[in-house]
Amino acid sequence: MEPIAEPEINLFTDKLPSMDELKQLTEFINSSEANLLNFSEQVEANITTSSKKKLLTVGIGLFILGRNAEAVQKLEKAADCKEKFIYLAFALRRTGEFEQAIENLQSSLKYGADPLTVTLEKSVTYRYASNFKAADKELKTCANFENVSAEYHYQLARLQEAEGLYEQAMDNYKIALELAPNHQRALFHLAYRCDLSGDEDAAIDYYKQIASTNPVYVSALLNLAVLYEDMDEFDKASRCIGKVLEAHPNHHRATLFKKDIESSKTMLYDEEKEKRRSRRIQILETPISDFELSVRSRNCLKKMHIETVGDLLNITEAELLSYKNFGETSLREIKVILASKGLRLGMALEEKQLASVETSERDAAESQDVELLSKSVDELQLSVRARKCLQKLSVRTIGELTQKTDAELLGCKNFGVTSLNEIKKNISSIGLSLRSLD
Repeated sequence: MEPIAEPEINLFTDKLPSMDELKQLTEFINSSEANLLNFSEQVEANITTSSKKKLLTVGIGLFILGRNAEAVQKLEKAADCKEKFIYLAFALRRTGEFEQAIENLQSSLKYGADPLTVTLEKSVTYRYASNFKAADKELKTCANFENVSAEYHYQLARLQEAEGLYEQAMDNYKIALELAPNHQRALFHLAYRCDLSGDEDAAIDYYKQIASTNPVYVSALLNLAVLYEDMDEFDKASRCIGKVLEAHPNHHRATLFKKDIESSKTMLYDEEKEKRRSRRIQILETPISDFELSVRSRNCLKKMHIETVGDLLNITEAELLSYKNFGETSLREIKVILASKGLRLGMALEEKQLASVETSERDAAESQDVELLSKSVDELQLSVRARKCLQKLSVRTIGELTQKTDAELLGCKNFGVTSLNEIKKNISSIGLSLRSLD
């Protein structure tokens, strides 16, 4: 795959690029780490400007780099024009200021912004805010673009998907692609829906279409690599990861996945069991930030120190709903994400309870073991830090401790590898070990 060609577009010249040129420039900048670094240097060279005209370009540049709060500050001081209000709306949307984003989108119309684009972006903003009724209302005002605008059908599909109307969403993604065959976002979300519904052949086909275009979605290549790995087509999976690392050499997940694939190629033992384990670990370690959640949901989960899919399996619906500002809408979002992975809230807790029961039944026949497992963890004479972490996890007995995995213990705040090794050494000395996911 050839690298995306550098567009002859300079954001920091006297003439501001058009909206289409800005979109093209954004795609180029985000297509590789090198491009991002070079563009970041350009932004920094202009960041101290006080010119209202330059503040506009610096603000847009900061938005492209994902520095949204700084972008808002610069754009608010820039000269009024449609580009100012549109990019200010984009930055505000990313920071969760949805009402202000809507106001700025509306203001852009006074300066000649395209009405269809503004309406669709307002719908996107309401969708991000989980106000699906308002998003639907906006889309209905431009229903005359049905079978005309690919972007209209794409945004309609995104809303339907957010509402759980998956079949309707897939139909609209397909219409969008009929109108614009290279609509990457429609291709990606259609591929992802096929992937989740178990139609792996269709998913692979759509992901391959994305991989043949520029710029390519990193997420598409990673998802395609996962599908290839599941089919034991390790060379194809490696090529997908290689494309990611070629453009983004420091991509953390791609780096780890590459090691996993290389290891899979040389496995000489129970390949199926190891593959299932790797797949499960990969899913459990997927960051919550990888999913499209409302700002409210993300903020609540962050405050609750829930950072990965695995963390969600260790909390119940009731516990989530008991948290301030976490409502039914946020709960629905979380459940949809977990259901797409064949998981559910509290699943790990249920497994631990079942494992605990099974362990108790096995050990009941050996009174000596039962006595040992029922002893307090205080008898292990652990360090203060290790004891405090076990208290946070409500681990009171040695038996409860043996039901914990390395990952569960390391997931506790301030619990590090030193404490983990200390615990493993102590329980190993009495013939016990932590639970393994194998």
